[in-house]
Order: sequence, then C-alpha cells, then structure tokens
Amino acid sequence: MKSKKFSAFLAVFLVMGAPLEANPVERACNGSDRAAATRSLCSCIGSVARQTLSRSEQRQAARLFDDPDQAEVLRMSDNRSDEAFWDSYSAFGEAARRSCG
Repeated sequence: MKSKKFSAFLAVFLVMGAPLEANPVERACNGSDRAAATRSLCSCIGSVARQTLSRSEQRQAARLFDDPDQAEVLRMSDNRSDEAFWDSYSAFGEAARRSCG
C-alpha cells in the first residue's frame, strides 16, 4: 500500500514539478525601492536567477539588492570564490537583460 501511495506522489511530482520555492532574488527585487522593480520584472529576473545561479549564488545575489556597494567589492576581489561568483553573477545579469529587458 505504501508503495502505491509513493508511486502516486512521485507521478504527481514529476507531472507538476517541484513545489515552487520562494526565490531569494525575486524576493529581494520585490522588496527593493527601485522604481523600475515591477512584480513582473522581478518575476522574470527571479526566473533567470533560478536557471543560471546555484541556490547559494541566488542568496548572495539577493544580498546585493540591499547592499549594492558590495557588488563593487566582489568585482574587485582577488579571492577565487568571489571571482567565481562574479563570473556567474555577470552571466546572470546578461541573461536577465536579454530575457527581461
């Protein structure tokens, strides 16, 4: 009986996809005070973030909405992990401009 319930759950999960999670980039965008940050734009940006950034990179990118000066610090950093994040973040920015512009 348990195996049938699990199979049914798995089928629904595969058809409908994973439950929607709150996207940290979309939430940060919606919470920002930027005039151009409409819900639809933030939704698009969040969608691109889900496609291009890892979960931890999404959280780090979301923090940049609250502290945009930190972006310059990351960009100028010689730390290897900061450089890797900046490469991912730059690619995300380009993809967001193309998709959401």
